[in-house]
Amino acid sequence: MRIGVLGTGNMADALATHWVRAGHEVVVGGRDAQKAERLATRIGGGAKPGSPRAAAAYGQVVLAALPFGAGAEVVRGLGTALEGKVLLDCSNPVGPGFRLLTQGGPSAAQRLAAAAPEAHVVKAFNLCHEDVWRMRPPVFDGRPLVVPVCGDAESALDRVHELVRDTGCAPVTAGGLEGAGLLEATAALFIGLWVGKGADAQAIAPPLAYATGPGRQEAEDGTGASRQGL
Repeated sequence: MRIGVLGTGNMADALATHWVRAGHEVVVGGRDAQKAERLATRIGGGAKPGSPRAAAAYGQVVLAALPFGAGAEVVRGLGTALEGKVLLDCSNPVGPGFRLLTQGGPSAAQRLAAAAPEAHVVKAFNLCHEDVWRMRPPVFDGRPLVVPVCGDAESALDRVHELVRDTGCAPVTAGGLEGAGLLEATAALFIGLWVGKGADAQAIAPPLAYATGPGRQEAEDGTGASRQGL
């Protein structure tokens, strides 16, 4: 697959490195040509530097690894280069105090979609620190990391699912692009718990087998949640 990368930061580095190792062809697009060249060299595997427009024109999938607030502006300036492309958004609109900056308005992914109406925007890879994405692979207690993916076009979701698997993770479709705001809000919650409270965000949800409560036998045996309500 041909992948264009918009941005030269840590997320661009972490994800593109996986994809080059999986055999994909990558062009790194940066407004600073020297940064783009340095990142392409670090990624290796034949990755090439270029301008944002060159990366967008090259990729079948274009990763927008850009800060919230800059993404829509950069994408809007690319004109028709993104027409028919999969535009993958991994940004988090989280501000001081772990506040969701899009509160009451469109999600970051929806803002990209408005800036590039001819592209197929997909939200993914926003729930973890970049160093988690550098792991080969991200597996915890024998279980691969699950990556929620939101988007409206089935063909775009299929391409992003492939890229998720190429990082060693397991993709799961979490709904259409309207669900991207939920992923962004989840990131704000998780970051606030991890960084602000030193809490294990993974511990706030029960395992899938207990998602609707304990089984009847467990409840009757007094091992379930009903016992705790006595």
